[in-house]
Amino acid sequence: MSASRRATGDGDPEARAREVCLRLLSASPRTRAQLAEALRRKDVPDDVADRVLARFTDVGLIDDEAFAQAWVQSRHTGRGLAKRALAAELRRRGVAADTVNEAVETLDPAREEETARALVDRRLPGTRGADPAKRMRRLVGMLARKGYPPGLCYRVVKEALADEGADLETLPDPTPDD
Repeated sequence: MSASRRATGDGDPEARAREVCLRLLSASPRTRAQLAEALRRKDVPDDVADRVLARFTDVGLIDDEAFAQAWVQSRHTGRGLAKRALAAELRRRGVAADTVNEAVETLDPAREEETARALVDRRLPGTRGADPAKRMRRLVGMLARKGYPPGLCYRVVKEALADEGADLETLPDPTPDD
């Protein structure tokens, strides 16, 4: 029998649930849904899991709102993700819809546009020598995969190409529903 099993006791599912949660939380912040899923995988009874998760929430070890806020700031700054992509990631982690909305709305639209411009500026030199339409597709696609709205993608890329002196007459216009 391992030392951790002896410490928690095989017969005490609540102690086992606490141990699982603490181990996961010590590695990185987690949402309540992520911890609940981990407890399900460990065959912890639902009522025990609910009690442990409620207690961890009460004492502040689980805070989905703080997790969502930190996630939005970190992933926007580090990976350049836009609101749509950030919201999708938070939903996949089990964060409630209203919490997701509150967290992504803290992201300033001007900051989001500034980040999109920085991403394009960083990738633009690597596309030099390619056909302007191909450059446009690649750069717009990169921004779209990061969750930026189509109109913003086209505008930022077109402006960056224009600043570089590209012939904008040869570039495709976005479709009306973009």
